[in-house]
Amino acid sequence: MKLEVCNYSGFKIYPGHGKRVVKIDGKVHIYLNRKCQRAADMRRNPRRVTWTLYYRRKHRKGASEQQTKTRTRRNVKFQRAIAGVTWNEILAKRNQQPEFRKAQRQDAINAAKQAKKVKTQQKKVAQAANVKAGKPVKKAEKIQKNVPKTGPKKGTQR
Repeated sequence: MKLEVCNYSGFKIYPGHGKRVVKIDGKVHIYLNRKCQRAADMRRNPRRVTWTLYYRRKHRKGASEQQTKTRTRRNVKFQRAIAGVTWNEILAKRNQQPEFRKAQRQDAINAAKQAKKVKTQQKKVAQAANVKAGKPVKKAEKIQKNVPKTGPKKGTQR
């Protein structure tokens, strides 16, 4: 037993009931009764006609009887440590004064610069020792790309 649905009202049409209408463009419309057919012919909007199923759905009539509203679970925020740093340490860093952070950053930069200076000085001392020992000092050579030389492009002027 196949139930159809009315094109206008949205109600179920049981076998042996309803009316099929074939429009000029070849579309088949199925109506529950003459009332639905006439309303559709007059081009009444079923969402504005109070007795249709489409109106009831749009205006949420009778939905509370059929289905109770499902509760959505609320996400609980949970603060946790990141990559070996505890939550208390993260909070302490967040609450630091900007001046203190700037001073820390500057100290770190100065320490890095100092380490770089020491490294370059050690390199110079090592090179000087190599020169005294008579070993040749290798200089870093630039790698040249093999780019073919081309003449001026033709047809570039307009």
